[in-house]
Amino acid sequence: MLSFALVCAVGCGKGEEPPAPTSGSPNAQPETGPTSGGGLSAQQKAEALFGSQCAMCHGADGKGDGPGAAQLNPKPRNYTDPAWQASVTDDQIKQTIVLGGMKVGKSGMMPANPQLQRQPEVLDGLVKIIRGFGKK
Repeated sequence: MLSFALVCAVGCGKGEEPPAPTSGSPNAQPETGPTSGGGLSAQQKAEALFGSQCAMCHGADGKGDGPGAAQLNPKPRNYTDPAWQASVTDDQIKQTIVLGGMKVGKSGMMPANPQLQRQPEVLDGLVKIIRGFGKK
């Protein structure tokens, strides 16, 4: 208990007044604060992730012609290829994104993104982006 009191005394600062209580007005607006992820939707996070990481190899238009593609062998997947789009499931795309190419029998140059297992909405957003290239 003594350590709690010490932390409070040190952390609160001497001579500082506590914040004034709210008026309790029924018309008062709720306070806002920072939101997780900077207020971006899962789709916006997916778009930002694709633009900053995936497009480097797969290209902004999903054609496998990003700035890093020239150095890669095999070349990155062309997401606009209708035959490929028809041959793969959404779950296979997700697995490749999360586990990386080597773990799913594809190119070892495709990095794993295990953090996306804890962000299924962002992962779904990436699949939506990839599927969207097949419709162009």
